[in-house]
Amino acid sequence: MNKFNFIIYIAISVFLVSCSEKVKEKSIINEKSLELQVLESYSEGLKELEAGYVLIAAKKFNEVEILFPQSKWAPKSSIMAAYSYYSKDYYDDAISELTRFIRLYPNNQNIDYAYYLTGMCYYEKIVDEKKDLESIIKAKDYFQIIMTKYPYTEYALDAEFKIGLINDILASKEMYIGRYYFDKKKWIPAINRFRTVIDDYQTTIYTQEALHRLVEIYYVLGLEFEAKKYAQLLGYNYQSSEWYKKTYIVFNKTYKENEVNKVKNKKNSFLIGKIKSLLNSDE
Repeated sequence: MNKFNFIIYIAISVFLVSCSEKVKEKSIINEKSLELQVLESYSEGLKELEAGYVLIAAKKFNEVEILFPQSKWAPKSSIMAAYSYYSKDYYDDAISELTRFIRLYPNNQNIDYAYYLTGMCYYEKIVDEKKDLESIIKAKDYFQIIMTKYPYTEYALDAEFKIGLINDILASKEMYIGRYYFDKKKWIPAINRFRTVIDDYQTTIYTQEALHRLVEIYYVLGLEFEAKKYAQLLGYNYQSSEWYKKTYIVFNKTYKENEVNKVKNKKNSFLIGKIKSLLNSDE
């Protein structure tokens, strides 16, 4: 290599290194600029949310996700948009955002919160317990997902509590319909409703009454074996309850008479004692 060629080689090398450094510097600047834009948009969303302007906040969070879909802030912005709607009772909008979040980010670290918040949206949508059956069922489904997939999270305890309340609602609905059929002497549909309470909602407060109603129905139908089976079940689990006493009366008609006589005797004893004390005080 002659001297002239060597000088040209050195010049080209210096130029390429210089260009490489500029490209690298420009890349770093662009990355920093992108991060700053994301943080700025996300911060604006937080400020609007804190100020109570939830619709504007949700829009800002959505912009972050749309403009920077590959950034780590995209799923955070999505869940924050959903929370913004939820915070002011825009439940349908929140559910829509959360449904999309669950579909797009199934492995995100906040997926358990997304399921929980969806359950809460449906739960808080319940206005009329006798009519809002869809919201009740969907709320239970999402809380059940928490119990099944994420039992050791901070949301599991509240999800379990909410499921208990929902089961009480569903059981009360079954009892309401069952009593209607019972009063109309439509025994088969009544049996089906009371059986549902026992089979699906056995931890609720309605189980005792459902067992007693089944005893009454089967006794009226002349199926004493079935009646005694449910009576024994009631007695084994709730022997001290008022419903067991009513069930006992079904098989022992004299029991009610004895109870009435006890009350009468107790009243008579009290009156006699009161009269004696009055007589003694006059002496």
